[in-house]
Amino acid sequence: MLPRGLQPCGRLCRWSSPFLQLLALTAVTFVVLAPLTCHRLLHSYYYLRRWYLNPMSQDFLQQNQEDGLRALRYFERLRVNNASEPPPGEARRAGLLITIITVQRHPEFHYVLQVASRFHSLLRQCGAPCQRHQILLCNVEADPGTHADAQLLAGFFGVANRYGSRQAPEPSLNQFEKEKRDYAYCLEKSLRDYDPAHVLLVEDDAVPEDEIFPVLNHLLQDRFSKPHLRDALYVKLYHPERLQRYLNPEPMRILEWLGVGMLGGSLLGFAYAWAAGRPGPSWPVTLFFALYSMLLVELVGRHYLLELRRLAPPLYNVVPATECCTPAMLFSAPSARRALGYLKKLRCRSGFAKDTALYSLLRTKGERAFVVEPNLVRHVGMFSSLRVNINPKLL
Repeated sequence: MLPRGLQPCGRLCRWSSPFLQLLALTAVTFVVLAPLTCHRLLHSYYYLRRWYLNPMSQDFLQQNQEDGLRALRYFERLRVNNASEPPPGEARRAGLLITIITVQRHPEFHYVLQVASRFHSLLRQCGAPCQRHQILLCNVEADPGTHADAQLLAGFFGVANRYGSRQAPEPSLNQFEKEKRDYAYCLEKSLRDYDPAHVLLVEDDAVPEDEIFPVLNHLLQDRFSKPHLRDALYVKLYHPERLQRYLNPEPMRILEWLGVGMLGGSLLGFAYAWAAGRPGPSWPVTLFFALYSMLLVELVGRHYLLELRRLAPPLYNVVPATECCTPAMLFSAPSARRALGYLKKLRCRSGFAKDTALYSLLRTKGERAFVVEPNLVRHVGMFSSLRVNINPKLL
């Protein structure tokens, strides 16, 4: 038997040792519990992509197709019941104009019907706070008559057709420049015909979340009254979930991550001290639980932590925007006019699409832009209008 001073572990090997207890907690959490509970979470580091990505992508496509048929039946019932919006083309000043930009693609999914039916239903539920909100459909299909879903929606909402017998897309334009010009046309048409206080420019595969109008009403009435937010060039309502992790080059998220560590370290440290019968946690224990909390939320997925903010509109976060993407963009009328002036002077190309062009203005023109977290729309389109993808995946 080794002398007591030469024993390899000493006090560290006793179960009452904090070192051994915290080591066991770390192993159980990150090696056993987290993998078992998170292996099917799409935006977690523990997600087993090789096992689940293909079947989950196929299930999503099937569900999306069913949602499209459900949206088609929604408008068919409205047509039978004559429950349309004010007569199309009868434009009146809007408080918030929701402009849906649409082009024909994979008609079996009825993307634009999914978006329009959800907005229509949520506006009805919203009631008085949304009585000055309106919907405009901006059809940028080269031959607008071939876009069957847009033709159906013309019986319920105002429709602006970008092209027609008098105007066709310039054949020499690359797809990225055409997309930017279509985007600018829809924004300009919204301002000219409806004179709104704000324009929400939505792509036709961005389905709104249930709480979008309570959150927008709260933001527009309370948060956006502050000068630094009121003068923003745009506010994004969507950022891809795969880009929402803490380990991204975005300083604001690092500060949030440290805040999570401080809160988690304090709460878990005191819980551990109480369970161990100690008066309070030592600083090494508090530091351990801070790092433990930070690692746990990153590996499980920041996206799922953000979902807790959906409990109430004041909990939503508004932070500086990053580059990608443009499924749902909120402009005030003055900022929309500034954005139009900027976009007309820029030419888009591969590697410099409209989202990159808009983001570049923050640096070159000294503008500011923000993003709302968590997302207020779901991006359901898996088929791009710019790139051919015959076998789309969720990631």
